[in-house]
Amino acid sequence: MTDKIKIITENRKAYHDYHIHERMEAGMVLKGTEIKSLRMGKAHLRDSYAEIRNEELFLVSCHISPYDPASQFNHDPLRRRKLLMHKKEIQKLFARIEIKGFSLIPLKIYFKGGMAKVELGIATGKKEFDKRESIKKKEADMDIAKAMKQRVT
Repeated sequence: MTDKIKIITENRKAYHDYHIHERMEAGMVLKGTEIKSLRMGKAHLRDSYAEIRNEELFLVSCHISPYDPASQFNHDPLRRRKLLMHKKEIQKLFARIEIKGFSLIPLKIYFKGGMAKVELGIATGKKEFDKRESIKKKEADMDIAKAMKQRVT
């Protein structure tokens, strides 16, 4: 049986700013109004990151908009959210990001089997010339695809 995945938000800028080396999935601890807001698709991952504190994993600076109908019971949109992973996985992650230059970057938030999940990437920052190289490669791929499409029709 396959779990249906509904993507809420993606961090497209992460692919431009970082080299993604490895990906993993973590559950999210959320409040009721946050879940409702996520179901409406009101979240973004711009400038967010994950950090490990006291052998626990947290998502920092992820913006989940307040849920309008729950005016007085709303949450702080930028609060630190706990992520759920097994302790051994967190220890393995900690060992990986201790290496100079590695960061934990959230790539997307999605629902899988009714549960909110976040996909994390172990990443290193790109230099300016790497970013230009990525843009050139992307444009070349688009030109090739366009030429192939024109050739077929």
